[in-house]
Amino acid sequence: MDDPNRREFIGTVVTTALASVLAPGTARADAASPHSPPGAPPPTLTPPPDIPVALTVNGTTVRLTLDPRTTLLDALRESMHLTGSKKGCDHGQCGACTVHLNGRRVLACLTLAVMAQDQPVTTIEGLARGDTLHPMQQAFIDRDGLQCGYCTPGQIMSAVALLNEPCGPADDDVRECMSGNICRCGAYPNIVAAVQDVRTATARG
Repeated sequence: MDDPNRREFIGTVVTTALASVLAPGTARADAASPHSPPGAPPPTLTPPPDIPVALTVNGTTVRLTLDPRTTLLDALRESMHLTGSKKGCDHGQCGACTVHLNGRRVLACLTLAVMAQDQPVTTIEGLARGDTLHPMQQAFIDRDGLQCGYCTPGQIMSAVALLNEPCGPADDDVRECMSGNICRCGAYPNIVAAVQDVRTATARG
């Protein structure tokens, strides 16, 4: 038969260990709502009021009333019905939502719409001139730089921005400069070829 003192000792150790594990969580819960009685429901958060936002997209100014937390991507797709910019990961990791803000590529899913006020926004819909495609769009077609096409708008927008960015001449340089845009279909060699075609043509004037 076990010694009673031994059993008491083990029980004390186990109780102390459980208390040390549970205490931090209890402390955090109490700290989160110091004025709430125990067992009270969490406070209800009131969303901020909508605000007026003026966006100049592809040369046209549109005045919207938006939740201040609305991303540029959601404003383009849901409020302006410009669905060329794709919602992929919605975490800034895939590049499918790439647009130009004041001539520079940005991830629309990580940019608040209100931040884009007073700056020209260009989307994939704004690259062509009538029936004439942008050279980069045409190069993607000529080089078959797409399969499913979901990432293609973001790829093209990044590639167009790359033309005005410092980027070395080699294919590996292009891959590095385009690394923020993911193609799940694996069309990378053709994408690089399309970008290099336009870079060569631009250099020749």
